[in-house]
Parts: sequence; structure tokens; C-alpha cells
Amino acid sequence: MNSAIAAIIGLALAIVLIIRKIPPVFALFLGALAGGLLAGWGMVRTVSEMISGVKDIVPAIVRILAAGVLSGMLVVTGAAESIAATIVKRLGARQVYLALALASMLLCATGVFIDVAVITIAPIAIMIGCRVGAPLPNLMIAMIGGGKCGNIISPNPNTIIAAENFGVPLQSVMLANLLPAIIGLAVTVWLVIPLMPKGKAMVSDMAESDAGDNPLPSFWGSIAGPLLTVLLLALRPLFGITIDPMVALPAGGLFGLLTTRRWNLTLKSLQCGLEKMSSVAVLLVGTGAIAGIIKASSITSVIVDTLGGWSGGGELLAPIAGILMCAATASTTAGATIASASFSDAILGTGVQPVAAAAMVNAGATVLDHLPHGSFFNATGGCVGMSVAERMKLIPYESLVGLSLALLSFLAQHIF
Repeated sequence: MNSAIAAIIGLALAIVLIIRKIPPVFALFLGALAGGLLAGWGMVRTVSEMISGVKDIVPAIVRILAAGVLSGMLVVTGAAESIAATIVKRLGARQVYLALALASMLLCATGVFIDVAVITIAPIAIMIGCRVGAPLPNLMIAMIGGGKCGNIISPNPNTIIAAENFGVPLQSVMLANLLPAIIGLAVTVWLVIPLMPKGKAMVSDMAESDAGDNPLPSFWGSIAGPLLTVLLLALRPLFGITIDPMVALPAGGLFGLLTTRRWNLTLKSLQCGLEKMSSVAVLLVGTGAIAGIIKASSITSVIVDTLGGWSGGGELLAPIAGILMCAATASTTAGATIASASFSDAILGTGVQPVAAAAMVNAGATVLDHLPHGSFFNATGGCVGMSVAERMKLIPYESLVGLSLALLSFLAQHIF
């Protein structure tokens, strides 16, 4: 069997198994194994290609585990909630959609996972939504859209893995998508949300908050840790001093524990961050395995040849690869991993600069990360009590935000 077709069948098998609730890492392993065997490679070469794919992403996995210190600090100390609450309070109820989108964007941009960002902001969104009579679907798109914008400029696993696989500094990939993220925020608030049907206003009995008795840390104390991380990463382009993300990310987390005056929560923060990042790291082992099969197959050549018939088609390979792999896995992290690991050589072969390629893959991987076979779909719907049918109705609008980010990233990399 043609190796491209075999790889597609293997990927399709993995998707079906994930939908059937098989743990994603095992589903991806089985899909990779099936793809290699169907290609006629035999067991030895198939396993060898799978291991090769995993080896390629090990450095990124180490950095992702290090990022758990910052992520855990933001969640456990209440820093994430403090940042969100401050933004919403400053902008006020009249700008509820902008406030929620900006809060979600900033949380993700500082290193909070998008599902955690939405879950953190959701109680605030419900309270203010009841006060102004805003429909819940609109509030959800504001939070999700803002989170997608923040995700393409964040030190989150998707950006780390894209930077690693294209061999470029993390901060360069973050900066490359800054303008698309800002414009994407405006698109979310002033173009996508107005397109949504007039929904039913929320009722006041949903406005009860489950906030704990402990006071939240100050805004500046909360944001200090992420700011230190950004400053450390910025030393390379500004002064030629290289601070690896494996150092910068934990440093920001530890500094945040100090500035929030939650040093007693150090152990809990580390445990929380490690738990969250460990699940990502395990997932990446599976994505690395199937990426190894895809990279060794002829699928990249088929896609490049197909796009080569279009004007500028080769340059579209980066965002398209991100979109396709994101759709397959319903995960920004997994999508960015498979796309950048499998298609990096082909993308760079079209003449695209490495930083631009990483940025476009990363943006493309946000387009369809909300599909029902992924955890993000269920986590975000569940945190506000949405039924599956109600949650499904948000998909077109989420996809529109993601597509706008992918397009804006493509345009930005070619204009600047």
C-alpha cells in the first residue's frame, strides 16, 4: 500500500479510537503502528520510525515540564483569577465581551492552558453576564476566542513544540504572532460575536460565585512572574543573552510565588504544574510516534505536490498542516506537534523562514482544537453547564476565530 494512504488510515484509526474514549496516547500508538504496517515497512522499521519521532520531541517535552512551575503558580496562588477579575473590573460591564476576551487572552499569553483559562474566568463571566443580560454562548465565544489569541503568543506547549521543531527561539515565535493575536481579539469581539444569533439572556440565579474566602493576590503581584519570564526570554533579541525557556519559565513561576506572597504554596504549585504538564508530555509521546510515521511516509510529498499547483500554494503548507493535524487530534498541542515534526522539512523546503513557519503552524493548530473528540470541547462546556447540543452550536464561531488567526498569521509573516 502507498505509504501516504497508509499513514492517513493510521491517523484515521487513531481519531476513531480517541472518539471511542481510548486514551489518546494509546490511540496514537495504535494508529502509528497500523500506518507503518499497512505501508509494508514491517514491525522493525515501523517501531524504529515511531521511536525516531518520539526522540525528535524529547527536548521540547523537557521544556514543557519546566513550564509547569509557571502554570502551577498562576492557578494555585489565585494569580490567574486575580488577573482576570482585575481586567473585567477595569473595563466594566458595558464592555463585557472585550473584558472577558482580553482576560482570557492575557491568561493564555502568560502560560495558562486555554481550558484552565476558560474554567477560571467562567464564574466571573456568569456573574457579569447575569448583571447585563448577556447570552451564555456569546460569553463563551468571548472567552474561547480570547484564549485562542493568547495561545499563539504564549509559552504554552504548542508554541514551545513549534519553536523546537523548527529550531528557532521560543520568544521569536511568540513575537511573530503578536499582531495577529491583537487583531484576532478585535475580530472576536467586534466581528464574530455580533454574527451570533440573539440568544436568551442569562438569569440572575446563576450569578452565585463559588469564590473562596481567601483574598486574591494583587494584580501586579500576579502578573510579575509571567513578566519576568518574558523579560528573560527577551534578553536574547535585545542584548544577545540567551536564557533557555527551561530556565526562564520556572524562574517566572518561583518569582510569582514570591510576589503573590504565596511561598507556602510552592509544593502545591509544583505538584499542580507537574500533573498538568505530565499529561501533556505523555500525549506528546503518542503524537511523536505517529509524527514519525507521517514524516517517513510520502504524505508530505503528496500535499506539497498538490499545493504546488497553486500560486503561493507551497507557502500555505504551514497553516494547512497545522489545521489538518489539529482537526485530527482536536488538540492545539498535538496538532502543532505532529504538523511541525512531520512537515518541517517540507515547509522549509518551500522557502519559508523557520520563525514564520513555526508561527503559522502554531496559528493553524488553533483552528479546530475545539472539535468534540477532544478534551477542550467537554471541559469548556462542562464548566458552565452546557449540554453537548448547546456546545456544538459554538463550533462554527470558534472555527471562524481560529481561521482568522491562521489567515492573519499567514499575512503577517509575508508582510513583515
